[in-house]
Amino acid sequence: MLRVKIEKLVFGGQALGRVDDKAVFVWNALPGEEVEVELKKNKHNFAEGVVKEIITRSPDRLEPRENHFLSCSPWQIMSFATENKWKVEMSIETYQKFAGLTVTDLEIVSDGVEYGYRNKMEYSFTEENSVISLAFFERNGKKHLAIPKCELASEAINKVALELLAWVNENKISLRSLKTMIIRSNQKGEVLAGLFIKDRLEFNDYPKLTNNLVGLTIYYSTHKSPASVPTAVLYKIGQDYLEEDLFGVKLRYGLFSFFQINVPIFKQALAEIKNHLSNNDKVVDYYSGVGAIGLPVGAKELVESNPEAVEFAKINIELNKIKAEAICAPSEKMVELITAEKTIIFDPPRAGLDKRVVDQVLNKLPKKIIYLSCDIATQARDLGLLKEAYEIKFLKLYNFFPRTAHIEGLCVLEKK
Repeated sequence: MLRVKIEKLVFGGQALGRVDDKAVFVWNALPGEEVEVELKKNKHNFAEGVVKEIITRSPDRLEPRENHFLSCSPWQIMSFATENKWKVEMSIETYQKFAGLTVTDLEIVSDGVEYGYRNKMEYSFTEENSVISLAFFERNGKKHLAIPKCELASEAINKVALELLAWVNENKISLRSLKTMIIRSNQKGEVLAGLFIKDRLEFNDYPKLTNNLVGLTIYYSTHKSPASVPTAVLYKIGQDYLEEDLFGVKLRYGLFSFFQINVPIFKQALAEIKNHLSNNDKVVDYYSGVGAIGLPVGAKELVESNPEAVEFAKINIELNKIKAEAICAPSEKMVELITAEKTIIFDPPRAGLDKRVVDQVLNKLPKKIIYLSCDIATQARDLGLLKEAYEIKFLKLYNFFPRTAHIEGLCVLEKK
């Protein structure tokens, strides 16, 4: 055990303290606290650990709602106002560090909803006394932690997850056969579920559709991969998509398609994106998914590498009678759509923009770039590369992921 005085929270969500000039990164600690830490990693220049005892308690500390909070939402331990304050401070520091940007007035958007916002969950399984439970991995470990439900998930997801878990136990499916379960919901409370098992099993009865559960697929998923790989379909009932309405545009998406986790906050970001576009803009949407950004804002070209998402994008184009094209290709292999007269929308994965995409932007200099990011660090890195040719006209944070350290940043750049 190591006694540590906590200085601040840092990007990634851990607290930072120092012992004999060595940085110690700690989960379950807040600035100003003195804590006893169980070390999980101890290198010559830094250490990582988890709080086992709080010696001096921060006035901002709250009791977490869940025993497994470190696995899914480690910032349950602080007030929501404190969470938003630190998200702003971490982002200001990150933009300065990776982009050389001096940001003094950075706003974070939230609707005040702290729990029940997630529309997608992925569960593992564990067993105790011959009873299967839903599970998450412990943070920084391989152990499965049994969970009764997740406070971040929508009410519909929690309801269906427990119903499917009861079916698993009734049919005595062994833990050895179980891999994962993915459950998605929409704003109507409709749920799409996928159960992944490692054996080609058959059952006498299967879960029935309900007012919430509108589609279920049971997949055989090869044991050669720990991921939720759909090797073969063993059983399917109901529909294979959910639907959301964003500003009058109907958007369908499947179990494996990317769709924003927190739709109410996403709609606020989408409204801001619309404010920075005019009817005359020629818009290309890169990393476009099913078209959740591009179609509501009038993009005519959508580029996405996930084949399922592209198929749903084509369905959404037809469903809404929109004149647009969905192209199935990695963004870095379709850079020719980035031209001087275009407005480019980027919503990349956490890795940020591929170097080939950045190079094309700097070569062709499109008039405007709208960049929504789920990773402030890689967004800041990319802004650092673009800032010599572009001026930042708008920068705002969005709290898509309350009770976690994750932040979304929306930036609008115009050519100098």
